[in-house]
Amino acid sequence: MNILASLQQNKMIPEKYKQLEKAELEARVLEHKRKYGSRLFIPGHHYQKDEVIQFADSSGDSLKLAQLSAENTEAEFIVFCGVHFMAETADILTTKNQKVFLPDMRAGCSMADMADIYQTESAWKTLQAKFGDTILPLTYVNSTAAIKAFVGTNGGATVTSSNAESMLTWAFKQKERILFLPDQHLGRNTAVNLGISLEEMALWDPNSDTLEYNGDPMKIKVILWKGHCSVHENFTVQNIADIRKDYPEMNIIVHPECRREVVELSDQSGSTSYIIDAIERAKSGSSWAIGTEMNLVNRLIKNHPDKNIISLNPHMCPCLTMNRIDLPHLVWCLDSLSSGLEQNIIEVSEDIAHQAKLALERMLLINN
Repeated sequence: MNILASLQQNKMIPEKYKQLEKAELEARVLEHKRKYGSRLFIPGHHYQKDEVIQFADSSGDSLKLAQLSAENTEAEFIVFCGVHFMAETADILTTKNQKVFLPDMRAGCSMADMADIYQTESAWKTLQAKFGDTILPLTYVNSTAAIKAFVGTNGGATVTSSNAESMLTWAFKQKERILFLPDQHLGRNTAVNLGISLEEMALWDPNSDTLEYNGDPMKIKVILWKGHCSVHENFTVQNIADIRKDYPEMNIIVHPECRREVVELSDQSGSTSYIIDAIERAKSGSSWAIGTEMNLVNRLIKNHPDKNIISLNPHMCPCLTMNRIDLPHLVWCLDSLSSGLEQNIIEVSEDIAHQAKLALERMLLINN
């Protein structure tokens, strides 16, 4: 089910929930957790607000949380505090006896939405005509179930920001070229790390249905989908220049969803887990400018008072769609579940789930 269809079939939050005091909302969540016990599992993504993450049974990145949901077989109800594609992945990996809910169906992902299945199928047809059977599709897990299914159907796999290098290495053993969806920056940064030059990369623009490349197209090794994370793309070269000028002692660490030139000028880059681990291992008194989502940066500042931590971009806002999951929506979702209404269920059709699971399982097999 796509987000539009989900919105049409699910009600919006009643106004009364927005009027409740924080203490009342928190008490209700605790009451539901006591009532359901192990039958309820609340996974919370790293980018969630503190008011929500405090009630998470587990926190982590999207794939880890989906896997934990599947492993937690006692949980009949998974209330996923993240965004739509994450809840889809949880539904794909869990059993028919488990139901996945998203507290606010408007919690989408702009990056995932930049790779529409119809645009992707059109692009694939054009690229196959141009390059023949020389392309393997890979998709970042930050993509819709339909895109994961497309990749699974065509022999490809999913990737995470942690294993992108190993997955590209595997993919090049299968085919001569890679179509990387939907985040161009992760694809470009990973390919560069593997020694592929920028001259061997092209950009596919889904809006104009064209391949952007100057030169002999037969030299193309990686075709990057023209998509990006609206949060991480806001970290700039100027941000780095300002840090180097004002805080020369600071270590700059960024996520590989940032632009190539930002990653290049940083001291370190890596997945969300990599960033968290780097800060935890860092010496007391060390200084860090972090280029990732603001809720996580603020949590790292709070959890490591012995270190000097700031956002690489002082004007950065939290992920707006992720922030749609808040205490009122969480309570509404749990109240609805308790009353038997079961609003905001995430259900991926069996055919799409089967093909998407192939893409996920290929990745997990290669990285185990």
